[in-house]
Amino acid sequence: MNPLLRTAVLAAVASGLLVTPAVAAPEVPHEGGLVGRIDNPGPGRAVKQEAVEFFWYDCGHSQQLEVPLERWAEKHRSDVTLRRVPAVWAGSREEQTQRGHARLYYTLEQLGEVDRLQLAVFRAVHERETDVTTEETALAWARTVGLDPAGFLTAYRSEEVQRATDAAAGLLTRYQVDELPTVLVQGGQRVQPSRDGGVEGMPDALDRLVG
Repeated sequence: MNPLLRTAVLAAVASGLLVTPAVAAPEVPHEGGLVGRIDNPGPGRAVKQEAVEFFWYDCGHSQQLEVPLERWAEKHRSDVTLRRVPAVWAGSREEQTQRGHARLYYTLEQLGEVDRLQLAVFRAVHERETDVTTEETALAWARTVGLDPAGFLTAYRSEEVQRATDAAAGLLTRYQVDELPTVLVQGGQRVQPSRDGGVEGMPDALDRLVG
């Protein structure tokens, strides 16, 4: 199944189980334990294990993890499928920025350009302070990396991308994500930065989980 469609399906299933939280989601990610277990694990996959990274383009730790995570995924390509979910904390002061980043991510996913351009987005946001949160600014950036403007806009405006963007906040709630970056393995084990391991320790922690 197309990753974008799979994300939307997962979100649709999760939405029926969600209860609206009494308080707003945290506005800023915080440090936590390196490996922890969530209370409501998702379904496992029959053939490959699945690792799901929750990230935000404006998060320095998410950028720091990108290259090590790509290397880790390449090392485990025969037994692990890596997916990504852009963070959107509903009700936070960063929600609109996060929604803009999520829409760009899902546009790249629909175009099949995530592997080529994920790190490029991080660098644009952090090193050049590029705004990619609106259709106009995202399109301007897309032109600089060689994407076809018409194809980019078609994907950006598509119902699939809109649904996936709308669903992102529900996925954070469903899987109790309160820190970025977070990687869930098989929906049941989470790996996050910590005081003694940090982002640098996450690939080793993932290795211990997937065997």
